Amino acid sequence: MRSSLLVLLLLLPVTLFAQQQAPSPDNDPIGRYLIPPELVMSQSEQIGLSEKQRATIKSEMQKMQVKFVDAQWDLQEQTGKMTQLLQQSPADETKILEQADKIMALEREIKRTHLALLVRIKNALTAEQIARLEAMRRQR
Repeated sequence: MRSSLLVLLLLLPVTLFAQQQAPSPDNDPIGRYLIPPELVMSQSEQIGLSEKQRATIKSEMQKMQVKFVDAQWDLQEQTGKMTQLLQQSPADETKILEQADKIMALEREIKRTHLALLVRIKNALTAEQIARLEAMRRQR
């Protein structure tokens, strides 16, 4: 029971990150300055997204997906190792904490990759396009 709880606590941030909807711009001090790729693509016609911009954003998303899939595989592997360590009795605290560091480093890399994508998308847009998207986001 205790090991299941620890694994759940370690995986919860990753699960929430992967499943979370874009938070309200008013509640997210960082996200309020970034534009989710789904919004950009769904409103591409309304904001006058050029073919060059579309290609740049699509390319960046594809690069991110490759990194994300690799990190997810690595995370799954490291989580399995953590589960094995937690099943041992007595539990080796040093090894468990080292494994936790590996898992948290992978989680950090996933979040960093996502943030880099959002910054690159923002940099591909004009100030006018960003303003339109922010207005659309506030209306939702």
